[in-house]
Amino acid sequence: MKGIMTPRHVALWIAFAAIMLLLPQVVSNGTLRIIIFANFLAIFAMSWDFLSGKTGYVSFGHPFLIGIGAYTTAILSYRFHMPIEYSIPIAVLTTIAGGTFFFLPALRIKGTYFALVTLAFMELIYQLTQVIRPDLTGGTRGISGVKTLLVGAVPNYYFSFLLMLGIALVLWVLARTRLGTALDAIAMNEEAVSGSGLSTTKLKLFAFMVSAAVAGIGGAFYVHYLGSIAPRALFDIDFVFTIIVSALIGGASTIVGPMLGAFFMTFLLEYLRPLLPGSERYLIYGLVALVLYVYQPKGIYAIIADLRDGMRSKNANNSKNSGKVGDGKAA
Repeated sequence: MKGIMTPRHVALWIAFAAIMLLLPQVVSNGTLRIIIFANFLAIFAMSWDFLSGKTGYVSFGHPFLIGIGAYTTAILSYRFHMPIEYSIPIAVLTTIAGGTFFFLPALRIKGTYFALVTLAFMELIYQLTQVIRPDLTGGTRGISGVKTLLVGAVPNYYFSFLLMLGIALVLWVLARTRLGTALDAIAMNEEAVSGSGLSTTKLKLFAFMVSAAVAGIGGAFYVHYLGSIAPRALFDIDFVFTIIVSALIGGASTIVGPMLGAFFMTFLLEYLRPLLPGSERYLIYGLVALVLYVYQPKGIYAIIADLRDGMRSKNANNSKNSGKVGDGKAA
């Protein structure tokens, strides 16, 4: 663990947590509600990143996994009155099992074909939720009146942030292990990884199951925050676009980057809402994301790293110059 979590890393995570935990003291409840959505978007973006960002297998069907978790707990808790402490774990396990059943064959194909298959799965579950047992799924209207865990902006903010923080730490540590390194290698050259004696199928399956578990957790808790679920909102191309763009402009394959991207995209959308209340705002934020991505393909995470390195270099040069001036005066 020594090489994974250094004292500097610990200090940065603690500072981030401290700032976020103090936010309810200085911002309005309206802003907190925006941040709650950013927290959940960060969970979804990190989930996508651990599979697609790490391995290079780009998925357009991530709401398929989120939807399994959300619908499972909604149906169990609302239709069958199952306690949430049981329905949520079952929802996560169902997401892993159901997602693996559908996606495992798709992991044997690559590139555009994999992306199209995952998009087809999302469309499939969108149609199924409307036509199969609408008495359970609510059909096109979805389900409303789902039990919520907490009431009020502040409690929900703290809960969603701690959930997001816990998931981020677990994924960040996993990404820095040998398994994470092997997944990065798959994205660069899968044939070379296979030739080294490692099972790429097992590695991809591991990445998928972790990604599915996080998506299931996020989807389950998200529906219990909203108190409702509707297929049109969940299985929407804009939702897929938002998840992927958040991960890419934040910095794919970094875990921290998708968190940054999720907050950036959420607040950008909210600030555009008064100006463009319709779907036109997605065009604007798409253009903003494109410009940012062209400027720095590795995302906001890389921009911050470049600024940090620049400041360190500047401080180092100033120290050297100060030393030379001091030596001259001493002479």
